[in-house]
Amino acid sequence: MSELYINQGIELRNSQREIHHFRLRLAVASGLVVFMFFVLFLRFFYLQVIQHEHYSTLAEANRISIAPIVPNRGIIVDRHGVVLAHNYSAYTLEITPSKIDDIDELIDRLAGVVEITPRDRRRFKKLLEESKSFESLPIRNRLSDEEIARFAANRYRFPGVDINARLFRQYPQGELFSHVVGHIGRINQRELEQLETDGNDTNYRGTEYIGKVGLEQSYEKYLHGTTGVAEVEVDAGGRAVRTLSRTPPVSGNNIVLNLDAGLQETVYRAFGDFRGALVAIDPTNGGVLAFVSKPGFDPNLFVDGIDPQNWKDLNESIDRPMVNRALAGTYPPGSTFKPYMALAALTYGKRRPEQAIHDPGFYNFGNHVFRDDKVGGHGGVDMYKSIVVSCDTYYYMLANDLGIDNIATFMQLFGFGSRSGIDLTGESAGILPSQAWKRRRFRTPEQQKWYAGETISIGIGQGYNSYTPLQLAQAIATLANDGVMYRPHVVNFIEDIVTRNRTMVEPQPLRSVEIKPEHLKTVKDALIGVNVEGTGARAFAGASYVSAGKTGTAQVIAIKQGEKYVASRVAERHRDHALFVAYAPADAPKIAVAVLVENAGFGAAAAAPIARKVLDYYLLGKKATPVKVEELNANTTAR
Repeated sequence: MSELYINQGIELRNSQREIHHFRLRLAVASGLVVFMFFVLFLRFFYLQVIQHEHYSTLAEANRISIAPIVPNRGIIVDRHGVVLAHNYSAYTLEITPSKIDDIDELIDRLAGVVEITPRDRRRFKKLLEESKSFESLPIRNRLSDEEIARFAANRYRFPGVDINARLFRQYPQGELFSHVVGHIGRINQRELEQLETDGNDTNYRGTEYIGKVGLEQSYEKYLHGTTGVAEVEVDAGGRAVRTLSRTPPVSGNNIVLNLDAGLQETVYRAFGDFRGALVAIDPTNGGVLAFVSKPGFDPNLFVDGIDPQNWKDLNESIDRPMVNRALAGTYPPGSTFKPYMALAALTYGKRRPEQAIHDPGFYNFGNHVFRDDKVGGHGGVDMYKSIVVSCDTYYYMLANDLGIDNIATFMQLFGFGSRSGIDLTGESAGILPSQAWKRRRFRTPEQQKWYAGETISIGIGQGYNSYTPLQLAQAIATLANDGVMYRPHVVNFIEDIVTRNRTMVEPQPLRSVEIKPEHLKTVKDALIGVNVEGTGARAFAGASYVSAGKTGTAQVIAIKQGEKYVASRVAERHRDHALFVAYAPADAPKIAVAVLVENAGFGAAAAAPIARKVLDYYLLGKKATPVKVEELNANTTAR
């Protein structure tokens, strides 16, 4: 009996202990639950109160996406309103990736209805990587009417594929303005990085194209415009539901040039099949009237990215159509250098106008014989005659008397050897030789030394002399304008597309070369004489206006001493270049011209006739005909 009570007491004590432990565990668990709810409360409070604005913004961003709206690019026209670059609308086949499960399979099926090339596929993949999923991306541009009809009949098979209208850049004048107007092309990685550096990347979101060369590049910030935006509500799958708001883009500004399309065409036609360059400038303000580099190229090939075969044809052509000869090509100026040599002689007191030399047809200096182009020489030659008949011997002697550094110092005043500052990128500086230039150019002391014999060739525009046709045009324009030099500018004004306000590109005088009026008159009278009785007389016979000019012929390869240059014995690409500079009317110049015809021989025969046609068109409105071979053979001795 006692044992039973004992066992019951033990069991009672164990039950009490278990109840105690249970209550303890319950209290701990309850405390833990309360603590966890408290933690959750704190977290909810943090997220919903403290971080409310942050997460509200994120949620809104997930719901609303910003889509860029690309602006229309500004147009480019000549001084008379002739369109040189504009936009046109064409239909494109576009895919909205967010609506498609298998894009590759879709494109394969599309290719059975509309031609899709490997190049189209590569371009689309690149766009897909750079764009948002709800944006409509082009897989094929410029659909034909037949292709549009075929797709329309099969449209039900391709959800997420549509036909839309887009604007494309076009250059209606083709190669006529290819080097000066330039072209646009797809933005590459280097350009994208530069836009980011300049802080302009936001304005180029959605934009595929940018100016690559010419005015399209140098006036890019005016032509591009301001990108608009659309707030688009999207669902959880990234599909566009509706447009919430829209800020329209602002189209790029229009660019109106000083160039005359009729004059440009006249120049191009006048060159015929020859290569070369011509720059025409209004000497009173620096406005560029014509700017031709021939051959050119079709800029329309580059708009969507040039195909490999066309690029190979252009890049490997022996005629180098991608080189802007007027802006970046450098050539010896030949005898077009002589008028400035005469001015230097008068300025430095090395010659008087009436002072004459006897020209036997050569000039001996050291162990070298420098020959004149006329066998037997020109006899007695004063300054007027030296320019009119283009006497080399006169300038051999003069160069020796002036010295290379005096020549360089004076020629620099007329822009030789320095960039003109024209509103185009890629201009070459050329080479104005001097002792200091040679020390910079060469490495060894022997190469750096200037030899007196090198100065002799400099006097007739040969030797190290090397300048662009643009520099030659600027120099003759400065001379025509009595020493006042203007910065050449292709653009006349920029027109705001919204307000129609015009921002003029004001004439910018660079310097005024201090030359005595009597010295200028001496040289100008001689330049008029060139076209009346000298080397340019044949080309300007019968002109109803008075012009001034100077012929030039520049050697491409050196001729051994004692040998006579015969064009027919020299490879065509090694023949002399023909040059001519001119301005008219002589008493009140309206136009100054520099012409270069590659490997065409004497300036009087090849370049002067082109200048005549240009002046006839500009002053009289006459159309030009191409230069003919027989014209080149008409005068084979004039330089």
